[in-house]
Amino acid sequence: QVQLVESGGGLVQAGGSLRLSCAASGRTFSSYGMGWFRQAPGKEREFVSTISTSGRSTYYADSVKGRFTISIDNAKNTVYLQMNSLKPEDTAVYYCAATPRLYGLNVGLYDYWGQGTQVTVSS
Repeated sequence: QVQLVESGGGLVQAGGSLRLSCAASGRTFSSYGMGWFRQAPGKEREFVSTISTSGRSTYYADSVKGRFTISIDNAKNTVYLQMNSLKPEDTAVYYCAATPRLYGLNVGLYDYWGQGTQVTVSS
């Protein structure tokens, strides 16, 4: 079992920045690829970014590429999502997730999920 707890969400103006954190506990953190997903009201949960267990491989959705950065600190069992140049369309609940695969771009590849943190970007 892996327990994930997100933090760092909030209300920010367009163009602003936020850093999300996801603290993991339970089974060996470094055995899991990690991902961030988001879900806006009335929409399906969508992929945002993923990072490999080593931290050497990262992938981003086209909609956030160049604005968001995912990183991992295995010593702290924490994965981060730095979000810059935020847009109103980034408004959603953001979820952290863990996959036993090296990394994953699809919701179905993830076994463990956090409770989510709300990000609201005002125009």
